[in-house]
Amino acid sequence: MRINGAESLSSSSKSEADDMIETENESLRERVGDLEKKVLEQGDEIVCLRSTLADALRRLNQLEGSRTLSLNTSVLKNGNTPRAGNHYGGNGHHLISPTLSQKEVTLRYRSTNEHPVSALRDPVRRVPSHNSTHSSLPQRRAVHYQSTGSLHSDSPSSSSVSPVPPASPSPSPTRPATAQKSQRSNGTNLYNSKRWSSTGDFNQAQQFSVAPQSSTLASRLGTKSLLNLNLRTPTQQNHNHHYHQKHGTRDATYNNEEGSVRMFLRGRPINLYAPTADIATYDITKVATAPSSKLKLDWVYGYRGKDCRSNLYLLPTGEMVYFVASVAVLYNVEEQSQRHYLGHTDDIKCLTIHPNKLLVATGQTAGHDSREGKPHIRVWNSVSLATVVVLGLGEFERSISCLSFSKADGGSLLCAIDEGNDHNISVWDWQKNEKGHKITETKCSMDTVVAAEFHPLERNQIVTCGKGHISFWTLDTGGTLYKRNGIFETTRDRPKYVTCLAFTQNGDVLSGDSNGSVVIWSRGTNNIKKVARNVHEGSVFSICALKEGSIITGGGKDGKLIQFDTSMHPTGYEAQVAEHLGGIRTVSEGRGSQLLVGSTRNCILIGSLSMGFSPAVLGHTDELWALCPHPTLAQFLTAGFDRIVQLWDSLSHSVVWSKDIAEQAQSAAFSSNGHIIIVGCVSGKWIVMDSETREIYSTHVDGNEPIQVVKFSPDGQLLALGSRDNYIYIYQVTDGAKHYTRLGRCTCWEDKCRRRCSTGAIIDKLSGHSSFITHIDWSSDNEYLRSNSGDYELLYWKVKVCRQVPQSTQLRDVAWASNSCVLSFSTIGIWPEGADGTDVNACERSNKAKLMATGDDFGKVKLYSYPVKQPKSLCHSYGGHSSHVTNVTFLHDDSRLISIGGKDTSVLQWQII
Repeated sequence: MRINGAESLSSSSKSEADDMIETENESLRERVGDLEKKVLEQGDEIVCLRSTLADALRRLNQLEGSRTLSLNTSVLKNGNTPRAGNHYGGNGHHLISPTLSQKEVTLRYRSTNEHPVSALRDPVRRVPSHNSTHSSLPQRRAVHYQSTGSLHSDSPSSSSVSPVPPASPSPSPTRPATAQKSQRSNGTNLYNSKRWSSTGDFNQAQQFSVAPQSSTLASRLGTKSLLNLNLRTPTQQNHNHHYHQKHGTRDATYNNEEGSVRMFLRGRPINLYAPTADIATYDITKVATAPSSKLKLDWVYGYRGKDCRSNLYLLPTGEMVYFVASVAVLYNVEEQSQRHYLGHTDDIKCLTIHPNKLLVATGQTAGHDSREGKPHIRVWNSVSLATVVVLGLGEFERSISCLSFSKADGGSLLCAIDEGNDHNISVWDWQKNEKGHKITETKCSMDTVVAAEFHPLERNQIVTCGKGHISFWTLDTGGTLYKRNGIFETTRDRPKYVTCLAFTQNGDVLSGDSNGSVVIWSRGTNNIKKVARNVHEGSVFSICALKEGSIITGGGKDGKLIQFDTSMHPTGYEAQVAEHLGGIRTVSEGRGSQLLVGSTRNCILIGSLSMGFSPAVLGHTDELWALCPHPTLAQFLTAGFDRIVQLWDSLSHSVVWSKDIAEQAQSAAFSSNGHIIIVGCVSGKWIVMDSETREIYSTHVDGNEPIQVVKFSPDGQLLALGSRDNYIYIYQVTDGAKHYTRLGRCTCWEDKCRRRCSTGAIIDKLSGHSSFITHIDWSSDNEYLRSNSGDYELLYWKVKVCRQVPQSTQLRDVAWASNSCVLSFSTIGIWPEGADGTDVNACERSNKAKLMATGDDFGKVKLYSYPVKQPKSLCHSYGGHSSHVTNVTFLHDDSRLISIGGKDTSVLQWQII
């Protein structure tokens, strides 16, 4: 009995001890959880303090930049040369005042692991020690790269602020529902094979010298800077081989007897006749100077949500950060202002924010340029827009599809996914050395990877997902990555794609998938904790875990936003995004209860589940070609292959109206009074629309090929349409440009004639052009047309009889109402050396005939002095587009220039300064 009693007592004591230990463990877990929450709350308080500091610094920089702009403007207007300390740099091509370099603001932070980090300086060159702000913190050696944006902390182009929108006839700026899309035949698609991701002519940059105060700067910038910044003396700035001022056609010759210039495209000779006044004085060897006017990027329209994820965030400065083309945009909706980071040379594909909320990392795709076009990562300061470090130049295969800073250690590491065949994952110590240090790299998956995120609470833990998989990675102290694939319990639960990731406050992993389900994965494991099925109809494209604990999911197909509690139980709050705005691509937390939503139709919406959502950014979703300015208002129209016609207001930076015309658009033009719009379509149709009511008055058809160009005569009585079927169609305009009567189709003087074409050869011809029409211009007296074609012809036409003028010399002195023909005597200098004839897509003369702008296949917008009649003509060159620039135009008052990209679907607005 005693033995049994002792055993019973011992067993009872052991059970009590186990209960006590379990209770202590539970209490310990609760305390740890409370501590983690307190740490997060304190982190939020620190972010708020940083937010206030960042906003104050940004406003100070804007004030200093405005003061410097007024000083520089007064100096330039008086005809004085900028001081030697000034230089042009990057794609934005802006002046930087040397006076501000003495006032540079230094931002420093220390990561939680106490590794020494560098000071985040605004300037792009190393500052002498006597100018630096001293600190007891250890400094790492670093080369700072210049932000090539039109904005710089001490640049006059630091901000773009919208004035109060003027009163204008503005119907609701919402996009109509998109009509059912039809497939475009290969036979009519002119630009399927066109190069559109070229990164420009950075390899043409020459070596340069620098100011005496930094003897080592030339070697550093010459070998390590992506942009080879031009810190030149005034003598060097006038050198013929200026970085932005390339020579034109090299082998052009001048015939004094005929007064003609012969240039070559793809080896074909092109004869261009000089005006009579220029014959005696023309010197083909003369170098034309670049214009005194320059461009500053004023506004960027559009957003890339069609094929990119997790690319929309709110910064402490109150700005949204996102990207389109090769521009990272910082947009303050309340102040209606934009800033732009232009450090990239090709398409930006991904974006992530550092835990300090001040640094941003962006990754770009591969381009054509041997050096600058290589895919790489840029870490930059969101306040000063200065580049902190460039990572992986030459290390990546195709493009960077995903980026993520580590969270648990204060952001010392950066994870990247290469979109190459092996979809490699790499981890970088981005603060180490001048170019960062790649800790490790390994193959991530055989299939597409769409998301990668560091765990916010677990050190060195990474989660990736994509086609048919979710993987949990651990980075050990030796720098090796170990992977565990997520275990799906049933075939039903295994989706075709795991599409997005998020984390709960207790560290569980949330994943959305193509089945419309949300899966909860237990913290620290690869096992499923819970599955919420059929949350959305179609894929779950985004999950956002809010600070207060609730979870928002976004559906890519159903366009719904649904709120859940921490246990994934619906709270009853949800919202539906209008179908014409697209499905939900990404969701992020805004101010207060606001949410930022990026859509699959390249729109950004702001709102809440209770109040609904309204669009803040609208854009196009397919290739853009049609662009025309309003003749009297600060408005312009764009249209493209997405079948959407949009009228924009350049002052309020908003969409006046949008209309789905159910046809792919190729060209457009306003009538002389601005009341009527003509839209030329890919199918051969052209549409007559009212510019205020959007009412379609009539639809006409000329052939079954795209209407490449449409243009009204200066008096508005005639309309010319250039088609891809090689013909120009002429119409009489009546009834306030609402009624059109066809006068004829431009052909030769005889049904079959022998003529000497612009190449000098005598050929038999049944019609005027032997290739498709690309550009046309009207004469100022409405009597003549000139036209370019795809085989580099320049022909002239007598409009009233629709016949060709075979002798080009007869029209050498005709005054032209516009100059959009890329082949003419006044545009010789726009052609680069070795041009193949398709390099320059569009050109346009300013209304005051002082400037000429061009858009080319390398994503560049160039500004020349007009006329550009010298083969060697210098220019200012600007980046921002990542695709071929399909069209450019000046607004009616020459205050701004508009450029549109092809496949990058972006619209860039430039201020002329």
